[in-house]
Amino acid sequence: MRTYEQDAKTLELPWPFTGRQDELDLVRGATASGRRGIVVTGPAGRGKTRLITEAVRGTDHATVTGTPEARHLPFAAFAHLLPDTGSLHGAVRALAGVRLLVVDDAHLLDEDSAALVHQLAAHGRTRLVVAATEGAAAPGAVSRLWTGELLPRLALAPLPAEDTAALLGAAGLEALTVRRLHRLCRGDLRLLRLLVAALGAGDGLVPVPGTGERAWRGPLPVTPVVREHLAPVLERSAPGEREILERLAFAEPGRLPAHDLDLDVLERLEAAGLITVDEAGGVVLADPLHGAALRATTGRLRARRLSRDADGHAAALDAEQRFLTGRLEQMDVRPVATPVGDWVVAEGGPVPAGYAAVRARFARLGGAVRDAAAWAREGMRWAPGDAGCGAELELAEAESDESGRGFAAGDVYARYGAVRLGHPAGPLPAGSVLARHAEALVRRDGGALDLAAAALEERGFLLFAAEAYAQAVGVHRDPRAARRSRTRALALARRCQGARTPALAGLVLGELTARQRQVVALAAAGLSNREIAERLTLSVRTVGNHLYSAYTRLGTGDRGALPCLLDEPA
Repeated sequence: MRTYEQDAKTLELPWPFTGRQDELDLVRGATASGRRGIVVTGPAGRGKTRLITEAVRGTDHATVTGTPEARHLPFAAFAHLLPDTGSLHGAVRALAGVRLLVVDDAHLLDEDSAALVHQLAAHGRTRLVVAATEGAAAPGAVSRLWTGELLPRLALAPLPAEDTAALLGAAGLEALTVRRLHRLCRGDLRLLRLLVAALGAGDGLVPVPGTGERAWRGPLPVTPVVREHLAPVLERSAPGEREILERLAFAEPGRLPAHDLDLDVLERLEAAGLITVDEAGGVVLADPLHGAALRATTGRLRARRLSRDADGHAAALDAEQRFLTGRLEQMDVRPVATPVGDWVVAEGGPVPAGYAAVRARFARLGGAVRDAAAWAREGMRWAPGDAGCGAELELAEAESDESGRGFAAGDVYARYGAVRLGHPAGPLPAGSVLARHAEALVRRDGGALDLAAAALEERGFLLFAAEAYAQAVGVHRDPRAARRSRTRALALARRCQGARTPALAGLVLGELTARQRQVVALAAAGLSNREIAERLTLSVRTVGNHLYSAYTRLGTGDRGALPCLLDEPA
């Protein structure tokens, strides 16, 4: 894997832009003719600069950036655009020819530059795309851009788990490693990128046999960026605070009872946002990165004293396994918290094969086929040749190669699996979500299939719900209903980690003109409207019109669903 040392603000970033299509369209729309622009806010590292860079790519624009070193210099951010540092009025006139201005790190602007940005938003003809870090102190002229409703504000949410998985797919990381990184980084893309680089540069990633993927098991690499995130913990100097934080770190994945700890210290730590206390009085660290980092930076002797016996996790793993088995029997695979199993596998501890097989089955039936395969392999890592994990691995891989068996012999899911493939099967539990799907499929009732799909989705069976919607597409008499079902099927299929089954293979591209197919194919490959226009020698407006017509026929407005519509991996 290549590693990169570029600064987080580098315009040509190493990872492909992934997800955030709605946000990208919103920023692009805000910079269209007749609009004033937009402010994008969010915590540091969330990808504001990356989003804006992608949104304005190919456009004629100027960029200014606030820096802490120059906050005391008038018009410092605009020094490369202004002939001199004259009056505010003169600066506004000097920038009259700039039609699109990107203002990065606006919270770090000097007061004069901030006032200039505010004046451009209020009176100028310049469209503005402004990025500001949420929670950071900003000049009043900057914060009034959105509080005074001069510009609309986009508060950037964390990158969803499925988009994080797609982003890390290019790095060849297996599913459990992806989940761990997503949990630790909590939407901080800068931290994510630097952690992956540190793991790749060292020996933190090990090959997963037979997959071409690599896995991370074991301690967190203590890089400068990790120490930066650990600073709020390390800087706690009041008596007893560091001790409690370390005890909580070494108690993970469990919780410590509040009544066993100094309540005055707990109140201070809770007020600082470093711990959370549940309704039962259990105390945990608020940031999952802190526990891993504290364990990695604690001295060996102290760590030995604070560490719990690894065998103490056995009972907790058994309890999680029984709970998941009960949920499977209840036909309910909605995601649930499994902190002990997740912690043990992350730390590189032994995972019982029986537990791993149940985790694999729970994930597979929920549509997380890559997670399922990873859990099965993890179980076989400690128990080579285990029949249960081997069967789950085979079934998870089957869901990814269009054979779509996805069931284990001898139970209700076996009978349901046969129904999914169109084969006769024994009775399913009366009134169950599985039976409702089977009955609607036999009747070829599009409306009933849609209802069954909704019920399956509610129970967490995302892949089965996607199949039911896909099956409804072919039997609906109303074209609009068929388009709605296709859109829902595609949206759910994108959350199923690349699952490819016979029912989903029937989702074909709608009746488009040759040019529309051409434009849609390029959009699905990740090209922007401007890049498509340049490739096909069309105007950007014409490309937009073709995409709008294609979306109407396909029943979706989601650019991210196009790879699925083209029967290509998302």
